[in-house]
Amino acid sequence: MAEDSGYLLDNQQAEAGTRFDALATLFNPSTFRHLDALGVTAGWRCWEVGAGGPGVPSWLAARVGPAGHVLATDIDVSWMTAAGDAGFEIRRHDVGAEPPPGDGFDLVHARLVLVHVPQRDAALAAMVSALRPGGWLLVEEADPAMQPLVCPDESGPPQRLANKLKRDFRTLMAARGVDLAYGRTLPRLLRDGGLADVGADAYFPIAGDACALLEKATVAQIRARLVAAGLATDDEIDQHLANVEAGLLDLATSPMISAWGRRPGGASRRG
Repeated sequence: MAEDSGYLLDNQQAEAGTRFDALATLFNPSTFRHLDALGVTAGWRCWEVGAGGPGVPSWLAARVGPAGHVLATDIDVSWMTAAGDAGFEIRRHDVGAEPPPGDGFDLVHARLVLVHVPQRDAALAAMVSALRPGGWLLVEEADPAMQPLVCPDESGPPQRLANKLKRDFRTLMAARGVDLAYGRTLPRLLRDGGLADVGADAYFPIAGDACALLEKATVAQIRARLVAAGLATDDEIDQHLANVEAGLLDLATSPMISAWGRRPGGASRRG
């Protein structure tokens, strides 16, 4: 299959809002747990990179209060601006192609961003450079190659079909330059970037309404590309969506690797 380019899961598509909501339900608790452990508190200056929706920057804004500041950036800010006044600054910014929008941040956070950025090395370096001494970087990326099955319990034809379509999706992702094993490299990359106190963990939900919502929205967004590439048929996709709707599948997400590190020169505040 010829190599393609571009982001498969375009934020302008109608299903993007559903995906944002499902991702927030699935992963916000884990993200907030890490932000708590980093000691985010009143007065901090925070940069939320590739925010997509308002969930994480709103949480940060409430935590840092009026004495702090939260900057939320994305190449498409429509889902944040639609939320109205949420107490944080919104700015269009391409982290892979533009200089960081300021420096001296106490926290820089990105979730499910770098793996889709062609210039991901430059983007990570920009985020590190934006930290003040003692500031924390928290990067969270999926690692589909670590656990490649959307149905780990492959117990019958519906589960085998789901896993087949997930492999097809990852074929499309790889053709667009997505590194399907990027998440596991984060601790090394943070150390190589000069950060101290580096740590990481992994989390992935198995089963639940949000997993099903995420699956349906994702398949709807990539359906035409799967069929056009000859990877799947409309009949296969229709059957899979019917299986999801019928509650036949325990659907898992890819493992989310959360890695954190501190720019040297300040006190460590991770709990």
